[in-house]
Amino acid sequence: MLKLLVILSLTTCLLVSCAKKRPQGPGAAIPWKDLPGWKNDTHSDAWPALLQSCHVLKKRQAPWKTICSQALSIGTPDNNSARHFFEKWFVAHIVIGKDNREDGLFTGYFEPLLFGSLTKTDRYKYPVYGRPADLLTIDLSSLHPQLKGLRLRGRVVGHKVVPYYNREAIEKNRQLLKGHELLWVDDAISLFFLQIQGSGKVQLANNKKLAIGYVDQNGHPYFAIGRELINLGALTKKNVSLQSIRKWLIKNPEKMNAVLNTNPSYVFFEIRDKGPLGSLGVPLTAERSIAVDRQYIKLGLPVWIDTTLPAEANASDPSGQKYRRLMFAQDTGGAISGAVRADVFWGAGKRAKYMAGHMKQNGRLFVLLPKNNDNME
Repeated sequence: MLKLLVILSLTTCLLVSCAKKRPQGPGAAIPWKDLPGWKNDTHSDAWPALLQSCHVLKKRQAPWKTICSQALSIGTPDNNSARHFFEKWFVAHIVIGKDNREDGLFTGYFEPLLFGSLTKTDRYKYPVYGRPADLLTIDLSSLHPQLKGLRLRGRVVGHKVVPYYNREAIEKNRQLLKGHELLWVDDAISLFFLQIQGSGKVQLANNKKLAIGYVDQNGHPYFAIGRELINLGALTKKNVSLQSIRKWLIKNPEKMNAVLNTNPSYVFFEIRDKGPLGSLGVPLTAERSIAVDRQYIKLGLPVWIDTTLPAEANASDPSGQKYRRLMFAQDTGGAISGAVRADVFWGAGKRAKYMAGHMKQNGRLFVLLPKNNDNME
């Protein structure tokens, strides 16, 4: 009978595949020679992003103290010196996603420019809110260490904590957050996309620009309105982008609020001396900083990306051009969920807006972990 059970078990494995399921996150080590495009990057261009990460990581245990001390002592390396530095101190690991997949989704974000005022006027009537005084944040790790990084947000009603106001409630009743306005802008659609980007600049009438950035969120999950427009048949997966979404919203003002409110998440901001800052607490570097899911990739780590570029309008770069370079995990985002998932920070300007709006590429991630301490936090 036992022999029959063993035979049946082996037969089942052959039929449904008994390949060992790899845990999500950093997987097998990859030799540098097998890292796609590794030698073709200008590694010295990534050095400023490394030094930004070191502002935080150098305060942690070894080997980060040593790594960052060595990096600071080098000054400004050339490409070969920078590349050899990473090869000396790190080991590359392919990142494994759900269902053993090694490929995942790459998107982009940028620093938008809005036009606004410190006072409400007929033109500047859409408020940018700071963190509300009644927004309650509960850090679950204080009760359960295994829930590190997870927070609940809400407000107190009587003796109960209830969910905080969603987007629809905030937009329909401006009295709910009255007194928490940082400034006002002239475009509701741009304000919505500002919340998705997480940071930006607001140009005032005197041409002064204020840097603003994410300070908190209402606790509701992010929902991509592009998905809603696809469900409605207004857009297709192929042509959905920041630009096409904005164009549809402008052409359909009577439906705009209903579509925007399908995303219940609402972001609150603060005025900063400079920006944009990532979740690591350091300034982001254009095309060298990415947002990741910190559940699988620790913030601050170097990450090699292997993906492609979207087609650029009026540019010689064709769609599908390889985009392989050293990045740093310095940010997170509500839409960035999963092990093989990255959001490339493109910086500011016209090209950054285009690339961020159109990037929805397939690709792979390789995280660089410090030698002899691959599992450190």
